[in-house]
Amino acid sequence: MIFADFPRQIGSMPKMTRAGQAYWRAMMDVMRQLLPEPATETTVQDAYARPLGQHADQPWVSLSMIASVDGSTVVDGNSGALSSPTDSAVLVQLRRIADVILVGAGTVRGEGYGPPSKQGQRVGVVTARGEVDMTTPLFTSGAGFIITTVDGALEGSGDIDVLRAGHGRVDLAAAIKRIPELCPDTTVVQAEGGAALNGALLDADVLDELNITTSPVTVGGSGPRISARAADHRNRFDLAQLTLDEHSFVYSRWLRRRAGS
Repeated sequence: MIFADFPRQIGSMPKMTRAGQAYWRAMMDVMRQLLPEPATETTVQDAYARPLGQHADQPWVSLSMIASVDGSTVVDGNSGALSSPTDSAVLVQLRRIADVILVGAGTVRGEGYGPPSKQGQRVGVVTARGEVDMTTPLFTSGAGFIITTVDGALEGSGDIDVLRAGHGRVDLAAAIKRIPELCPDTTVVQAEGGAALNGALLDADVLDELNITTSPVTVGGSGPRISARAADHRNRFDLAQLTLDEHSFVYSRWLRRRAGS
């Protein structure tokens, strides 16, 4: 939905209720674009009109996350309290340009993911242990599918699509290459956490772009960072875009620097 006090979850877009009106206002909120130069005013729709690139042979993978100034991605176990209407509009716009949403099983439970509002969009739920409630609307709608290991046990999967890759742990690089087998014409996959999945994606070096909102608050606590459990590494990203809204939320887009680029 689209308010700061709602989870950053996939759900049906409201018709022109107050919520719907607030959404469209947020989509057209003026932001100050600092990069690329020259600095200018822009909107969420224009700033996030397209991914930062594409691949000819596999899906482009982006990550969308929010974090506080002191690095936490949650307040009381949920990211909604860090968000704002403009941040939520950014998330909605990024989902619009994605064909598949990739998310960890724990985040699906914690954030209450439901069926996507975008027609035909699929949601891949990553789990190595098979701990997924497949009776929720996300799966009964046909939108959700499971990404797990070759040897992973799944109970009650029934007619739900399952993509298997890796032994013991999910081979995310192989799984992402194979997503078009299950979801034809997939060109953009958007990852939305949680931290363990993000860490695994960084380990696999499959993230092509990072879309990070910095919330102008500190929250303390022991909430997770954007990534967790990743091995030590130095994946270099270049700052491609930087925008700021009137409430001091900072929106950055980072492009993975790869050999030859």
